[in-house]
Amino acid sequence: MLNQFSRTQLLIGKNGIDKLANSRVAVFGIGGVGGYTVEALIRSGLGQIDIIDDDKVCLTNLNRQIYATRKTVGKYKVEVAKERILDINPNAIVNTYQTFYTPETADTFDFNKYDYIVDAIDTVVGKLSLIEKAKECNIPIICAMGAGNKMDPTKFEVADISKTSVCPLARVIRVELRKRKIKDVKVVYSKEPPIKPLEDMSISCRTGCICPPGTRKCTVKHQIPGSNAFVPSVVGLIIASEVIKDLISYEKT
Repeated sequence: MLNQFSRTQLLIGKNGIDKLANSRVAVFGIGGVGGYTVEALIRSGLGQIDIIDDDKVCLTNLNRQIYATRKTVGKYKVEVAKERILDINPNAIVNTYQTFYTPETADTFDFNKYDYIVDAIDTVVGKLSLIEKAKECNIPIICAMGAGNKMDPTKFEVADISKTSVCPLARVIRVELRKRKIKDVKVVYSKEPPIKPLEDMSISCRTGCICPPGTRKCTVKHQIPGSNAFVPSVVGLIIASEVIKDLISYEKT
């Protein structure tokens, strides 16, 4: 019977659609990258999703984040995301966590319930903790490496962390995983050398932060990266495609 997922079913078949409908994915971080990952997963028919983010929509998010509009500024991203998800697929089960993921908050989550984990957060400590939890529970995970300070979305690749190069964040994660003797971690990374952001104090969050009250200030970051509309979105969609193909065991013929 014709339905909203019929066009997808023409590519992956009914078994693929059924598999997605019965799968549960956790997306940690729903900003520029994670928001587009969620969008593609839900539009593909994912049945249950956990979205984890403690942030509110900020005016500076409008240049790249799918949940950011003038109407949503100041609202919690997980609340905006849930409303949009259910507008797309009212049958989806949406579990929201208004939480900043760290090793200290890891016990909030039962990782054994997930069929896949998406790491779209921007702290090294958090990424390493997610990878360790995924490995402990034998749950597949895919991690976003640095998407900030980039201008060329065609430079992004899917690879094992051990095969990465150029990306400074991937280098740090690679070294730390080697220390922990953790192998086989799928990542999306770029071979484009990072661009140094302009030092323009007239538009700097350092001197004019407009983060909504009650949220972590972006100024806690060592460097506030430059960003655009087309790099984070592409990374998020690449991640979603990998999750979907892995969940349905898709093999290119």
